[in-house]
Amino acid sequence: MQGMKLISNIVACAALALSGQVFAQAAPEAGNNKGDAAKGKEIATQVCAACHNADGNSLIPANPSLAGQHAEYIIKQLNNFKSKDGKPPARENPIMTAMVEPLSPEDMKNLGAYYAQQNPKPGVANDKSLAEQGEQIYRGGNLETNVPACTGCHSPNGAGLPPHYPRLAGQHSEYTAAQLRAFRTDQRTNDENDVMQMITSRMSEKELRAVAEFISGLR
Repeated sequence: MQGMKLISNIVACAALALSGQVFAQAAPEAGNNKGDAAKGKEIATQVCAACHNADGNSLIPANPSLAGQHAEYIIKQLNNFKSKDGKPPARENPIMTAMVEPLSPEDMKNLGAYYAQQNPKPGVANDKSLAEQGEQIYRGGNLETNVPACTGCHSPNGAGLPPHYPRLAGQHSEYTAAQLRAFRTDQRTNDENDVMQMITSRMSEKELRAVAEFISGLR
């Protein structure tokens, strides 16, 4: 049953990609959201810059770069970090939960608009051998363990598929690997239709690190 669910979701991603909704270039979004980027910049500078840098190009490998990320995805993650009606947040991270507590829905839209307009700086894969192994999985999957290629949802160049599937190109390998592990161990469960949980449950630790390393140098 899980296998059929996974296949149906991957097919849906591929269909959207073929319909032209995934662009050839991983360009930042400029006008596809309703937030105010200028107001978002104020919040980013005062609240987010210490961990994600002022322009969203994080200098800390454990913290994600947000520059060029789809506005809708950023808004979703900010909402998921927030505890509502006394219930635990959909995505647990004590630091982020504290940071988003004072943010209004409008603030989140503004942050999404700001980061989507920032130019992401290209990353570099430090371990070329590991990155080559990761590229094989990213582009072709692993037929023996039924791991699908990442390109179906995140596109060949890592541009992603808004609003559900994020831009990955150039993301810190340390952060990406940590998120893949979190999905695999059910520490993170806010993915669309449990797709990432199912995929990572079939991946080895080496495969996780290899894919993360390849993504860090993807452009």
